[in-house]
Amino acid sequence: MKPVDPRLLTYAKATRLFLVATVALGLAGAGLVIAQAMLIADVVVGAFQHGRTVGDLAGRLLLLGAVAVGRAAVSWLTELAAHRTSASVKSELRVRLLAHASRLGPAWLSRQRTGELTTLATRGIDALDDYFARYLPQLGLAIVVPVAVLARIVTADWVSALIIVITLPLIPLFMILIGWATQSTMDRQWRLLSRLSGHFLDVVAGLPTLKIFGRAKAQAESIRSITADYRRATLRTLRIAFISSFALELLATVSVALVAVGIGLRLVRGELDLYTGLMVLVLAPEAYLPLRQVGAQYHAAAEGLSAADEVFAVLE
Repeated sequence: MKPVDPRLLTYAKATRLFLVATVALGLAGAGLVIAQAMLIADVVVGAFQHGRTVGDLAGRLLLLGAVAVGRAAVSWLTELAAHRTSASVKSELRVRLLAHASRLGPAWLSRQRTGELTTLATRGIDALDDYFARYLPQLGLAIVVPVAVLARIVTADWVSALIIVITLPLIPLFMILIGWATQSTMDRQWRLLSRLSGHFLDVVAGLPTLKIFGRAKAQAESIRSITADYRRATLRTLRIAFISSFALELLATVSVALVAVGIGLRLVRGELDLYTGLMVLVLAPEAYLPLRQVGAQYHAAAEGLSAADEVFAVLE
């Protein structure tokens, strides 16, 4: 699966504006993440190392609260933009699909199964919700946040930055390997769902005729068989999703642990001050989090893009 399908930019103009908005909001979020880490480190060091009271730290605590509210606002705006864009893109694709199918005429429609086309125009396009609401926003954050966080860490502690630079590419590498394993499974699952929907609609439409000739029970067995195939395909996809999520979480946790151990050893030896150590410790997980979230949301977006491939096949 491509990070952003270029055909979505061609057939759904709202996608372009959303990508720009996602990057802009990602930059704002990255700035707030860095500010939050610096304020947390400043408050902790001021309280425990310099003995400052709550009154002395009131200004910084208020700033910390404002930053937390700012991050919540950025998250809400991203969610709002994602759902608005998703609704616009789905509406545009659905109108294009139905209009184009009508232009292709009865000769083309007679070669298609009504149920498959109906599923494509309804559930198939609706499955793009997860792609826009979850996957694309996380992809924008995965591009912006790690770069901004690394830029701040490298100015404070180049050793920790080097550990992150070495371990960070392992997450996209695992995501690519998982993607290769998942895509064929998702495509097969979508084909089975389309086949099941088409067969079920045809059976319902022809049920009076089937009952007259005593073939209704045979068709029920056929639907049961296709449903079992679809259930098995769904379980295979879920197994891959759970295993991949575990692998990404484990990799990110071990990477953060390496950074933490390095900081702890240098703090004990007096090679690093407490403020820098705390700031890097707070920032390090934030460098891995967006990439982990992209991996976690990949499976939610895969069904929508598999259906979108079918839509583009009709439009093209």
